[in-house]
Amino acid sequence: MAQVWGYYSMFKFFKNVAREMKKVSWPKGQELYKYTVTVILTVAFVAVFFAIVDLGISQVLELIAQE
Repeated sequence: MAQVWGYYSMFKFFKNVAREMKKVSWPKGQELYKYTVTVILTVAFVAVFFAIVDLGISQVLELIAQE
């Protein structure tokens, strides 16, 4: 019997999720494009930044290891 209540609460949860999704204000095409470009550029910048930091730390550790 407990499993039946589990399915009922899961069904109720997804019903509430669907109801809330209808209330969401979804971005329009141009706005979505701007957000997507911003995210991609931010991720690329952070990736390059950490690659440079990693390279620098590696070089410093190599210099320390050689001495």
